[in-house]
Amino acid sequence: MLTKFQHHIEQNFPQLKDKKLLLAVSGGVDSMVLLDLFYKLRFDICIVHCNFQLRGKESDADELLVREICQDGYIPYFIESFDTLEFAKENKLSIQLAARKLRYDWFQEIISLGFDYVLTAHHLDDNVETFLINFTRGTGLEGLTGIPAQNGNIIRPLLPFSREEIENYALENKIQWREDSSNASDKYFRNKLRHNIVPTLKELNTGFLDSFQKTLHHLQQAESLVNDASKLVYEKVVEEKENQLEIHLKPLLEFQNYKAYLYQWLKEFGFSAWNDIYDLVEAQSGKQVFSETHILLKNREKLILSERKEINKSEVFIIESIESKVNIPLKLRFCKAVNIFETHSNCIFVDESKIKFPLTIRKWQEGDYFYPSGMNGKKKLSKYFKDEKYSLLDKENQWLLCSEDQIIWVIGKRADNRFINKETTQNSIKIVLEE
Repeated sequence: MLTKFQHHIEQNFPQLKDKKLLLAVSGGVDSMVLLDLFYKLRFDICIVHCNFQLRGKESDADELLVREICQDGYIPYFIESFDTLEFAKENKLSIQLAARKLRYDWFQEIISLGFDYVLTAHHLDDNVETFLINFTRGTGLEGLTGIPAQNGNIIRPLLPFSREEIENYALENKIQWREDSSNASDKYFRNKLRHNIVPTLKELNTGFLDSFQKTLHHLQQAESLVNDASKLVYEKVVEEKENQLEIHLKPLLEFQNYKAYLYQWLKEFGFSAWNDIYDLVEAQSGKQVFSETHILLKNREKLILSERKEINKSEVFIIESIESKVNIPLKLRFCKAVNIFETHSNCIFVDESKIKFPLTIRKWQEGDYFYPSGMNGKKKLSKYFKDEKYSLLDKENQWLLCSEDQIIWVIGKRADNRFINKETTQNSIKIVLEE
């Protein structure tokens, strides 16, 4: 196996040569074999071991074995203990997810100390189990393409090797390891697959693992084609704007499989209610679907994706005088106007005698109205928003500049006719919205 492994590294991970590597070693057979292989091939390695304190004395014994092996081989190492149960409780995570987050967050802290990659001991049987877990729970194509051999600075060099190969190597080379007693229990879904389903599949097909690897290869190729097609359609259908994406529905609906494209584009934003998202295409304007981090809004002939933000309509920012410089929530600059130019969306000129400091910046409220410049009479702000085709998100993000309760400026859009310069204006103030 050593020769086969060396060839695999040379062919698939030549970038590891002369790099500083962190090996994640739990004390189990898989990671102890990974350590032995890289040690014998004389790579520059350092060990990282997590004690999750989930199995009492067993966890401590795992740590002790790793510590002794590193000391005997003069291998540098980092060991960290975690209160995994408390972390899981505080963050409302399962034990498995809590341990995973603790582990990988810590790995990234250590790698920042001058290392290049973290190597883990995931192998071919792990890949089979992950495939089956995703398959039984329902997944997109990416859930059926297996554990990635590399994900950023995380590399899994044992993926082509089976559990049987690894255990045989460990026995032949008299490698010490420890068995995790929890692996013998069928309490966890993965263990049920490992003990009951996978052995049956291997029995039904003696070449099951080879067939599985071929299937993974075909699925990965198919995923590559899907990604290529998704990018091409994205360029035709999606418009990227500051802080949001706009998906234009008319060109999207020209594609019979438009739902697949929506899934490809939106899956990374934490959505799970896919039928609700697909229904948005035919829904009335204003309908929304939420993930924990994002909002997808139907707005006429578009779907608008933006980050979820807590909107506090009661929040008010005070501008004490003309000398004030405002940076939050917007960059506004005030000065005496020497030369008067035409008002436009990002710059207005107002009659100093008509405004009263302190001014305020606030969000719109039901019942707000103003006198739009260039028009006669007043208009409800809600009607103005509708006429200007504001989306719900646009309305929530719009700020107003006010004098007492009167709107001076729908900032960046339209000034109020009552305050802008007239022929009789003697003293003007220039107000600029900076990018």
